[in-house]
Amino acid sequence: EVQLVDSGGGLVQAGGSLRLSCAASGFTFDDYAIGWFRQAPGKEREAISCISSSDGSTYFADSVKGRFTISSDNAKNTVYLQMNSLKPEDTAVYYCAADSLCSEWEVIYEYQYWGQGTQVTVST
Repeated sequence: EVQLVDSGGGLVQAGGSLRLSCAASGFTFDDYAIGWFRQAPGKEREAISCISSSDGSTYFADSVKGRFTISSDNAKNTVYLQMNSLKPEDTAVYYCAADSLCSEWEVIYEYQYWGQGTQVTVST
């Protein structure tokens, strides 16, 4: 059974940091790319990052570039999203998702598998 479990969300003050994890099982991790999305109340789901497990290529939305980093531990089948300098506008439910490549990483329907989401709240 394919499963993505995202975790690590919580409440943090503006300027703080959080690290989200996406643990994958049930598929060959090295053959997939993992993307991160977020969805704030009343807004559309937004692509924020992607990493290719095969070659480590990374991609970021302009809204998080320079503040967020993404990394992959292939031995643990886990991808991490390190979020620094958090802002109140980063408040959202964050989801990880799996696709074969990052080539169209911002396109939601390209992703085959999704995690359940983890809430990130950034207070002022």
